[in-house]
Amino acid sequence: MTGAAAEAPPAGRLDVAALQRWLAGRLPGCEAGLHVHRFPGGSSNPTYALGAGGREYVLRKRPEGALSNSAHRVEREFRVMQALQGSGVPVPRVHLLCEDSAVLGQSFYVMDRVPGRVHADPAMPGCSPAQRRAAWDEMNAVLARLHAVDVRVIGLDDYGRPERYVARQLERWLAQYRDARTEDIPEMERLGAWLHDHAPRQARAALVHGDYRLGNLILAPDRPEVAAVLDWEMSTLGDPLCDLAYNCLCWHLRELPIGFQDADPGALGIPAEADYVESYRRRAGLAEIPHWTFYVAFSIFKIAVISQINYRRALAGHAPADSIEKKKYVARRARLGWALASRGG
Repeated sequence: MTGAAAEAPPAGRLDVAALQRWLAGRLPGCEAGLHVHRFPGGSSNPTYALGAGGREYVLRKRPEGALSNSAHRVEREFRVMQALQGSGVPVPRVHLLCEDSAVLGQSFYVMDRVPGRVHADPAMPGCSPAQRRAAWDEMNAVLARLHAVDVRVIGLDDYGRPERYVARQLERWLAQYRDARTEDIPEMERLGAWLHDHAPRQARAALVHGDYRLGNLILAPDRPEVAAVLDWEMSTLGDPLCDLAYNCLCWHLRELPIGFQDADPGALGIPAEADYVESYRRRAGLAEIPHWTFYVAFSIFKIAVISQINYRRALAGHAPADSIEKKKYVARRARLGWALASRGG
């Protein structure tokens, strides 16, 4: 991972001495000292840069506060990246998993820090049209490669329940929205009901990332190659078209870190949504990409729920304060999703 790192939070949030004691004998070089800095952002699973014995690592942990058993599962991130080693899907090498909450208050794991570039802005400022075009094509290719992985071969055939994936995801996200709701947003209820009534029959199942976008990829330092796919906390076995639709939200949402803001993607060398979807269809060997409106509307619904959850956690002091300012995105995304569903219904 790259980018500026901020000072680690107070010891009550991350006890560096306790961490060093636990790592001693497990991670080479820790006995001589440990340097810890927190990466900015990371409101979901706090992420830290570690320096030990001349090597660089990354630590990911569950956040503070009351959490549901199914949320922020860093144990699943560790397992899926460990399984994907050598699969053709680039992931960091993972080293250690600690599920003892007495060490840092929550579970955490340690992986290699992969050198390269992270583009938080999908418009990739500072790059040429050719560089953007190549990077987006590579992102598309890696997604198709991920969905082609044989989960039985890598030992992930029990990683989730692929049957009725969309229906169960709808139930889950709607329940989480209602738990985190702070005011009535009629469009969210309408959109949820429309999605329930129009959910397609699942054609295939695959390992899905759940948050696949440019900002969760590390590109190689000197070429448009994906060096690592990050942030696997929402990965499971499910409908791969959900991954593809989520990856395409940049053409529907305006704001960062997903949307292009005021940029014209075509002028930047970034393909049109239809062309990007067609490239994936060809790589995946599919005859068609059916029910596209549903999958995009579902992805918008999902990200609106995530915005609401982060807003509620920020009110409780368990997420960065700027999540409070993002409350406006919940209703905005709900209206966008409902407008799309209404046209596609």
